[in-house]
Amino acid sequence: MSILQNKIDFAAIVSVTRANINGDPLNGNRPREDYVGHGIISDVAIKRKLRNRLQDMGECIFVQSDDRSDDGCKSLRERADSYKEFKAEIDKGKKADRDKCVRLACSKWFDVRAFGQVFAFKGDEVSISVRGPVSIQQAVSVSPIDIVDMQITKSVNSEAGKSGKSSDTMGMKHYVNFGLYVIRGSINCQLAEKTGFTYEDAQKIKKALCTLFENDVSSARPEGSCEVCRVYWWEHSSKTPKETSSKIYRSLHIKPIKDIPDSFDSYEITLDETECVPEIIDLI
Repeated sequence: MSILQNKIDFAAIVSVTRANINGDPLNGNRPREDYVGHGIISDVAIKRKLRNRLQDMGECIFVQSDDRSDDGCKSLRERADSYKEFKAEIDKGKKADRDKCVRLACSKWFDVRAFGQVFAFKGDEVSISVRGPVSIQQAVSVSPIDIVDMQITKSVNSEAGKSGKSSDTMGMKHYVNFGLYVIRGSINCQLAEKTGFTYEDAQKIKKALCTLFENDVSSARPEGSCEVCRVYWWEHSSKTPKETSSKIYRSLHIKPIKDIPDSFDSYEITLDETECVPEIIDLI
């Protein structure tokens, strides 16, 4: 497999219908939004979904969700220690070969090779930092979102000893009525050389992006409520192309054609001509 030789930029258009795509725990788990009402999906949440999809595709993932652990490890420390060759090098302390540690970690774990990782655990004399070539921005909705707050209750008793059924308030549930979000990211060739990230790895990122919400169902995100509608994939002709990522992102224009957008078809999408012609993947 060949190390990535051409810079890649990408954008994914995501529709959200009556779902909480990314709740804010500091705000009652309401969908995230900025000060002017545009919805936000954090870059951390997007990377979590990408990691889950890559794990479903059979890739070895370091930062796994507890409910998705496939190696029996219950923490990042335990997972790092289970890699005997990596642990043996780390245990050398200040004499550890940092470059070797990076090579070992990147060769084993796809997400370390792609997104980077900091290995800094209590008791270790040395910490290892890996910068990954795949960067993801926060996704922002094209139009301001309408957040619906719904009070939910229970209709059964939590404990025995009470006569009859109670209807005590359990809390609130929040969701986005409709929102069209744009995920933007890029893959840097110089950092790919350092982590061993290959062209084949980039194609796996693209596949994971296209299937971002498979196996992601929950009460906050019912099946079919979140959908990747279209992916734009720009593969440049060199490591450092003339066209910057900012120019590439600006070439994509998305404007509402209805006063109250309620679907992907409520928007007009145009693309300026650029030197790099993107692969356009329609998914609906």
